Amino acid sequence: MLRRRREPVPFAFVAEADRFRSDVPVPPPVKRAGIGEIAGRALVGVLIVAGLVGAVVFGIPAMQLTDDPGSAQHTP
Repeated sequence: MLRRRREPVPFAFVAEADRFRSDVPVPPPVKRAGIGEIAGRALVGVLIVAGLVGAVVFGIPAMQLTDDPGSAQHTP
């Protein structure tokens, strides 16, 4: 009769899992933004919005159609 050698349960690592839990890297804590960084972000946002508004304000006259016959240029 062949005898099988008894080996430990292959799932024994589950019992030891708590011991290795500390090996998992923990992400660093999130650094809070300072007053200068918040002010800089706000300034960049205001600058972008002002640029878009300025482009629309200056672009509207160029997009308007004129049906005025006096404003059309005629070549002689």
